[in-house]
Amino acid sequence: MTTTLTVTTSTTQYPVVTGAGVLATLADRLAELGLRGALWLVADEHLAAVAEQTAATLRAADYRVHTITVPSGENSKSFAELHRLYDWMIGNGIERRDAVLALGGGVIGDLAGFAAATVLRGVALVQLPSTLLAMVDAAVGGKTGINHPLGKNLIGAFHQPRLVLADTNLLATLPPRELRAGWAEVIKHGVIRDAGLFAALADLAAARGWHAANPAAWDAGDAELTTELTGIIARAVAVKVEVVSIDEFERGERITLNYGHTIGHAIEQLLGYRLLHGECVAIGMDAAARIAVALGMCAPELVERQRALLAAYGLATAMPADLDREAILALITRDKKVQAGKVRWVLPTAIGHVTVRSDVPIDVIETVLSSSPAL
Repeated sequence: MTTTLTVTTSTTQYPVVTGAGVLATLADRLAELGLRGALWLVADEHLAAVAEQTAATLRAADYRVHTITVPSGENSKSFAELHRLYDWMIGNGIERRDAVLALGGGVIGDLAGFAAATVLRGVALVQLPSTLLAMVDAAVGGKTGINHPLGKNLIGAFHQPRLVLADTNLLATLPPRELRAGWAEVIKHGVIRDAGLFAALADLAAARGWHAANPAAWDAGDAELTTELTGIIARAVAVKVEVVSIDEFERGERITLNYGHTIGHAIEQLLGYRLLHGECVAIGMDAAARIAVALGMCAPELVERQRALLAAYGLATAMPADLDREAILALITRDKKVQAGKVRWVLPTAIGHVTVRSDVPIDVIETVLSSSPAL
């Protein structure tokens, strides 16, 4: 099953293709887009074999392909790795008609995307996401960047890809923990915009007997399950495509995609990226929902339903015991979403709907953080 959606903004239009085996169509799709220059394939080190196979296929289609691998993990979103990509590209004669291919998860997409956005003042970018998180979120929408010691994703640029090709066969390359982390973004899309997606995830969990003690597992040999999960992924991708098409540069609607990220990003940084992005987002979603309850914006039942679904897909919502709650507050004030000195919180009012608030009292945040269950 292959699903093709189109991101349409005031500046560009590009396809987002999701399905099993679609990576094999890359050469033909590049040709259709008129991308005939050299290709600069940046891949996660764990996908070196996939990268070489992809490069061989492209070379057979008469493309000139350069390849490089990047160490896995959030620490690669750094000035050092960015400069290494610049040296590789410029040293080997990159031209403006060329294209950068980003093969990997959100780290590779952000890093390679930022290199593409800035080298020679911008070359074409193609996203080839390999993780669930990247497929449904990071690879779509043109956000690129690296981290700064003072905060996550503080250095970057909007640079829309010419194509997003999400081959769900690549999910089989993921460690179980990495796959579980990606479900946080899928569930997030259900909470913020698609109650039907949330219900579909819950129904599947109930039918399969998934819960906190027996969380979701993707059995590649189960054709029926694979078809159902692929359809759910495509539905989650549709949420991101719709939001980006409405608000390319995060001046309004797009901020809702940051649900759970304000506290989640702070946790990531404070723990030195010990936890995966999706794991931190799940914790942040729980905190945001409890803030909404404290403000009378939603019923406590929402917190419980969200917790149960996150748990069913293998995600904890308790904060690590060694986490400094006061340090979280300090980092929140440097979040990208701060406007006029006020933190803009994305908070749920019901499953499928959120609103943005800039008037959350500090004592409410402190109470929620201090009352968070600890791992």
